[in-house]
Amino acid sequence: MKDHGVDATSQTANIRPDMITIPDLIRKKRDGGQLSDDEIKAFIQAVKEKTIQDSQTGAMLMAIWLNGMVSAEIKALTREMMSSGEVMEWPDEWKNFMVDKHSTGGVGDKVSLVLAPALAACGCKVPMISGRGLAHTGGTLDKLESIPGFKVEQSREQILEILDSVGCCIVGQTETLVPADRVLYALRDITSTVDSLPLVTGSIISKKGAESLFALVLDVKFGRAAICKDLESATELAQMLVEAGNGLGIHTAAVLSGMNSTIGRCVGNSVEVIESLETLKGNGPDDLMELVTTQGGLLLVMTGLMSDLSEGRKQISEAVVGGAALSKFQAMMEAQGVNSDTAQLLCSTNADYYSVLRKAKHQLELKAPADGIVLEIDGLVLAQVLHRLGAGRSKAGEPVNHSVGAVLLVSIGQRVTKGDPWLRLHYEDLALTPDQRNHLESALTVGADKKIQTQQKHTLVEKILPEKYQ
Repeated sequence: MKDHGVDATSQTANIRPDMITIPDLIRKKRDGGQLSDDEIKAFIQAVKEKTIQDSQTGAMLMAIWLNGMVSAEIKALTREMMSSGEVMEWPDEWKNFMVDKHSTGGVGDKVSLVLAPALAACGCKVPMISGRGLAHTGGTLDKLESIPGFKVEQSREQILEILDSVGCCIVGQTETLVPADRVLYALRDITSTVDSLPLVTGSIISKKGAESLFALVLDVKFGRAAICKDLESATELAQMLVEAGNGLGIHTAAVLSGMNSTIGRCVGNSVEVIESLETLKGNGPDDLMELVTTQGGLLLVMTGLMSDLSEGRKQISEAVVGGAALSKFQAMMEAQGVNSDTAQLLCSTNADYYSVLRKAKHQLELKAPADGIVLEIDGLVLAQVLHRLGAGRSKAGEPVNHSVGAVLLVSIGQRVTKGDPWLRLHYEDLALTPDQRNHLESALTVGADKKIQTQQKHTLVEKILPEKYQ
């Protein structure tokens, strides 16, 4: 039987950019073809200028989800998305010290709140453009907005001013930054294409590219409470992200870290701010400090401020434990709208945090069901219940309740006795249902495991890419 099909790869190869039609592009990608730079440019231009129908954009997203993209396509997609809006410009003397980080999302992930001021204390400039939480993962902006007066919306001029005076800021995405991503991100959500690795890569790296960074570190998480469920898929995403970042001229590295439990002991907006402040006062949990020092150390090496990762980790640790990072965090709060008395109180020794931050109306402690060793605490289960109690949002734009959260009272590997409290839940009027309580109690696994008992330290970092930084 004769094949009357057309070769998808060559179908639009000779069409001039001004003659490319969207249906042609969709057909080519649907049939497994590789889009040229000009074709990707035409698609992103149409998205930006709204000359393409949502149904066509959705069809292209699904074609990409089904067939993937090769490295050259991802590089072109990322570059065109970045160029769809304003690209930040910095003074020449800052250019080799502009750094940022991005996490693929975790439970209790408060790394940015400690890392940004620590890097500023070490001589870097950190224009951290962050996001809000969606589904079970909390957003950095939501955490900071639990501090009265903290303004995450800052103009380009204000960002420059804050970086000049403080060295770091944590702000939301401006209207003019990567507008094509806003459209694609919303449509990915409703077309079930959120988990396409090329689209994830384009979205993350285009925004970081628009920050005109010198160096970028990516925290790619894997495990039950992460997008990537295993190290293999996390490595694939990390390699794609690193390649795309380097393709834009950004020195890029990735840290692959486990995400089965929680980062630190607190999950929720206000309680995570408190844990971040305690960390900046030298009282941080080991797992959070491991992530902060590893990511920060890598950035110090990539900017040339430190010669190797060991020295970089040490420098970041000293900035946190010695109080220099806390001073930067206080200055950042004041520069972003927090009353100076409030900022000073939060950063003081033995601070009464709840005289400033909102405290939930109710607290409930859950008790250990048996004697034994804490083998596991399922972070995803905790996050899902907290989300239903108001700590997170299901749709963009929904409000969150900053006071809802949970504080772990035990650690993995710790011996507990039946009846010992293991979790303190902070909740509002939305009471815990019997089903939610059962779900929450199922997050804790207690048993006897000699391996856990003899384990000296629970580490999260599994791998660093490129391996030269390991």
